[in-house]
Amino acid sequence: MKDTATDGLFALLRAALHGKMEDTALFAQGDEAWWREIYSRSSAQGVLAVAWDGLQMLPGELCPPRQLLLEWAFNVEQIEKRYRRHEAAVTRLAAFYHKHGIPMMLLKGYGLSLSYPVPSHRPFGDIDIWLYGRQPEADRIVTRELGLQVDEDKEHHTTFLFDGIMVENHYDIVNNETHSSNRRIEQPLKRFAAQPGESVELGGVAVGLPSVPFNALFLLRHAAVHFAAINIGLRHVLDWYVFVERNVGRIDWEELCALAREANMDRFLECLNAICAEDLGLDASLLPPSACDPKLKERVLNEILSPEFSDAKPNGLLPNMWFKTRRWWANRWKHRIVYDESLAGAFVNSVRAHLKRPKSISA
Repeated sequence: MKDTATDGLFALLRAALHGKMEDTALFAQGDEAWWREIYSRSSAQGVLAVAWDGLQMLPGELCPPRQLLLEWAFNVEQIEKRYRRHEAAVTRLAAFYHKHGIPMMLLKGYGLSLSYPVPSHRPFGDIDIWLYGRQPEADRIVTRELGLQVDEDKEHHTTFLFDGIMVENHYDIVNNETHSSNRRIEQPLKRFAAQPGESVELGGVAVGLPSVPFNALFLLRHAAVHFAAINIGLRHVLDWYVFVERNVGRIDWEELCALAREANMDRFLECLNAICAEDLGLDASLLPPSACDPKLKERVLNEILSPEFSDAKPNGLLPNMWFKTRRWWANRWKHRIVYDESLAGAFVNSVRAHLKRPKSISA
């Protein structure tokens, strides 16, 4: 349920996204505890640095106490440092593949950050890449020339540590083993991946970025499956916001909505668009007409802000299996707005996938 601290957080995010603060009166009565709550929530939601950008647009008398400002600034600086480290790793990795004639496309992460008002204020961890079907060859070269250990015990990508950062080298764009509907989404994604997108030059190497049709479907599906399985944060919502705003007139909404309906995630898409418009102030004219269920939209937003299932993950194989089963059951309402297969079928597929790769049970 939204409260005044949540209202304050959304006001900061709107200011950062729009470049101006329009809700100063909201901050007039903010005491230290209130500001501490906004700070904690922005951190938990992955938008600490973006909220900081909005904070810069408040007059000094409405800002948080000095000690909290210093703590906030310090952690924003750490996000910026991690961003530069990540950018340097992406640059070196792209140069390595380029030397071997292997083109690289970035998924999410760094490429998406370029759509943010301050790119270094979008936090991320892994480097997700697509090598246009040359993943096995690339992994052999990484092992042979860099001496890196490639982990093949994942469901739709291999992984290895590069400059201390996890790289996910996708051989499937979405996880085709856990849900049958993903296999149908994989087909248009592979088709869209072959279409030329933009590129960014890093260290003299052109690094590919996804085409607009690819990103539209991929970002939607990525957010949807994470929402259904565990949860997403406001950072995922901001990803969608900046993607839509940057690509005005380039998103084929008719095609995307049709693909979303086929996969039974049209209601999730409507909720995502409604949150962007109603809570973050995205111009509604940039979005397709929608008959979004307001109650479902509020439930989705409340789930993002405060998950209904919030038990702590236990240690041990059997307790963890029971924990994941309970979480899956609690999240079945989310399954119904993301997937088009039955709960029973999805459960069987998930169990089968875990049994094929037992390490994933404790992941």
